[in-house]
Parts: sequence; structure tokens; C-alpha cells
Amino acid sequence: MNAVTLTATPALAPLLARGALCSPFKRPAPDAAVPRTRLLLPGVRVDLARLAAYERVCGFPTGEPDLPVTYPHVLGFPLAMRLMSGRDFPLPLLGLVHTSIEIVSRGALPADGEYELTAFVAGLAPHRRGTEATVVTGLRLGGDAVWESRSTYLARHRTDAGPDAAVAERGGGGPLPVAAEWSIAEDVGRRYGAVSGDRNPIHLHPFTARLFGFPRAIAHGMWTVARCLAAHGTGGPALVRAGFRAPVLLPGTVSYGTDGDGRFELRNRDGRLHLSGEVRPR
Repeated sequence: MNAVTLTATPALAPLLARGALCSPFKRPAPDAAVPRTRLLLPGVRVDLARLAAYERVCGFPTGEPDLPVTYPHVLGFPLAMRLMSGRDFPLPLLGLVHTSIEIVSRGALPADGEYELTAFVAGLAPHRRGTEATVVTGLRLGGDAVWESRSTYLARHRTDAGPDAAVAERGGGGPLPVAAEWSIAEDVGRRYGAVSGDRNPIHLHPFTARLFGFPRAIAHGMWTVARCLAAHGTGGPALVRAGFRAPVLLPGTVSYGTDGDGRFELRNRDGRLHLSGEVRPR
């Protein structure tokens, strides 16, 4: 894998434009080649005003000495976008859906620290609704690896998957005890996009979401998991896993459930599962 060291955070607007222009020419397939580039960005410092805005949107307390466990995803998003908007990335950027994330946090993440970011595409895999790409993002502090995530992104297209695949993906188990009910405003996608930089059209307005097959705008997967973790808490070194099972349409009302022992979920009023996850101490 070729290492490329950046001198500044990539600007998101040109990357979004490039990805949009390239998207119609992409022909996704699980056996396509992926970029063999590892991006590195040293000397990263957190914009505290932007961090506070993120904390307010997601429900975290503001002014804490350490970063929320999901915030490094925001720091690494421009690097991931540079990879996924390139001509050599085989999936179309427009319409990509975040389907899962696994986060390993190895310790405190001071808000005033100076970090090194890394990102690379680990590979592709078939999905019953198309093809998924796995993007790995890492954070180092003082030479030590302190945080890493593995995110999967789905490009939807025709596949040969049968009904058994749908049953396996849906999983089993009953609802967790409900701890809270949240009414999610219509503008959450735009507000989270402003603080995260993720302005995928499926999250912004009903019209742009309908272009990609959604009846209304949908919430960012990373907003839903951050909102759950703000309610659940992490504290100290942790392993976080979350799967985004069904879109949360905006506006909407969801129930936050937890078993009090690490597992959490979001469901709608009809019991449909939107998100399931867990937090485990390391």
C-alpha cells in the first residue's frame, strides 16, 4: 500500500463535486479493484467551536476535556472522502449508505491534543442489496494508536441474493427495554451535515433523497449512533459496534432501548429496528 502524506485537511466541497461527477460512470461490483493508498495527515488539532456544535447536535455534554468517542470519525471524514471520491474508487459516491461501524478506543482522547490521522480502503464485499466498501480510519497521539474505526458503505444495485440473505441480515431477538422516546426534527440531517461535513443529498432534503429512492430525507447513521452513545455513555477504553438496519426518516419518532449492560437500539413506533449496537469496556 502506498503511503501519501497530506499537508492540510482536504476541502470537502471539491471532493463532493468530484465524487458526484464520477458517480454516473461507476459500475460497482464486489470483485472490483480498490485504491491501494493509505492517507496520512499529521498535526491535526480540534476546532473547539466546531466540536461544541457537534456535541450539541448529538446530545453530548459540551466543554468536556476529552472528545466523544464518535468525534474522530468527523476528523477523518475528509480523508475518507478523498479516497471515496477518487476515480479509482469503484463505488459511486452519490447514494452511498453507511451500514455499520466498529470503533476501538484505547484511552482518553484529549480535546486539546495533536493527532495524526490515517485512512485507507480495506476492501469490498457483496451485500444482498449491492456492494459494500470498508474504510478504516485511525488516530495516533504521541506515536500511540489511540482510536480506530472500520466503516462499511453500501452502493445499492441489483444482486442475485435470495430471500435467505434478507432473513440472515435481519437477525433475531426481541426489543430491548425502552429508556427514552425521541422526536427527531426534519432538519437534523442538515444540522449534522454542517458540523460533520457529510452533506450526502440523501440526508438533506426530501427532494434530493427521493432521487436515490428514499421517500424523505434520512438521518445520518453516525448521528443515530452518536445520539445513542450520548445517552448510554462510554467512559474509558471501549469497543463500540453498531449496525444501521433501516433508515430513520425525517422527521420521525424513535424509541431508544438499552439492556443496561452494553446493548442499545433504536426502533420506530411500529417496532421496526433502525439501529442495534453495543459498547464493551476494553
